[in-house]
Amino acid sequence: MPVITLDGPKMTKEQKANLVKALATNVSEILNVPEQAVVTIIRENDFDNIGNGTTLLSDRHK
Repeated sequence: MPVITLDGPKMTKEQKANLVKALATNVSEILNVPEQAVVTIIRENDFDNIGNGTTLLSDRHK
């Protein structure tokens, strides 16, 4: 059972559904496993909680 963990920005439910479908389809084809065997975990991160170097992403994307 492949497990995909994705850390990314806030997303709409539709974006998450599209992402899960695309990832499961591609992993299924590449690994030759059923799409139902693919587990996708999405962790949404606010830019206030991510730093790059000495700067928060929220400060960089103002």
